[in-house]
Amino acid sequence: MRQKPPRPAKPAATEKPLLHRRNRHQGRYDFAKLIAASPELAEFVILNPYGKQSIDFANPDAVKVFNRALLRQLYGIRHWDIPAGYLCPPIPGRADYLHGLADLLSGGDDSAIPRGKDVRVLDIGSGANCIYPLLGHVDYGWCFVGADIDDTALASARAIVQANGLGEAIELRKQPDAKAIFKGLIRPDERFDLSLCNPPFHSSPGEAISGSTRKWKNLGKLDPKRKLPVLNFGGQSNELWCVGGEAAFLQRMASESREFATQVKWFSSLVSKASNVAALESALKKAGAVTVRRVDMAQGNKQSRFVAWSFIDG
Repeated sequence: MRQKPPRPAKPAATEKPLLHRRNRHQGRYDFAKLIAASPELAEFVILNPYGKQSIDFANPDAVKVFNRALLRQLYGIRHWDIPAGYLCPPIPGRADYLHGLADLLSGGDDSAIPRGKDVRVLDIGSGANCIYPLLGHVDYGWCFVGADIDDTALASARAIVQANGLGEAIELRKQPDAKAIFKGLIRPDERFDLSLCNPPFHSSPGEAISGSTRKWKNLGKLDPKRKLPVLNFGGQSNELWCVGGEAAFLQRMASESREFATQVKWFSSLVSKASNVAALESALKKAGAVTVRRVDMAQGNKQSRFVAWSFIDG
């Protein structure tokens, strides 16, 4: 009897994408160390369906205290708080963006990463949490100018900077024109190695709320017996939406960056929707960018990316 040919082997399961190799948030969180750094976290710790310690990410208070614990235990940031309703960022992903930017400056050579106060970075939309300047200074010693249009956000960021004694490393400025990005912010005699931005993703408040509802559904958190926060990580209007949404914001950023071509070595922005990358690249080509880089990132099952560009050759 003729034997049947063997079935082809199933392809090996693809491993979940990892964080950047220099990211401090590798592996599972050590809750014992986190609680030792921030005892208030203990009351928010739960067991997930796999019996592992976690927190309820549908509880804004738990998320804020968890972030505070991460910053204390992993980065030595002793004082961190934000006003109710303001954006509470997912720290591992924010750190990945900074590490990707460090790679741009170094050409991919860890030993060649520029470090210290001579590296100047402009953070567009620092928000109340001031997260990029905090992480970037701790990991690389960079100096930051953080900008925002919201007075409450700036007051919160200033309180964080002052409480941690970082006034010489982090400067905060108000953008005087809500419709501008770099104009009125970058001074004529200033130079920056990098600019970064986490742009408003949505085109309306309704779209922002729908996005949060969709996330709760995907996480299995929708429960008619439970009142969930309207926005999963909080956020004020200017943090979450603008007319035309992310696509329009990126178009303005690309166009406006041309006016500061010699003052910023690398411009960059997160791009939440992959479908917006092509239009941004087209706008940058039209603006005359010499180099455009797309850098893909991943945190578990979440895919993200940033686009960086430069008008400086070499």
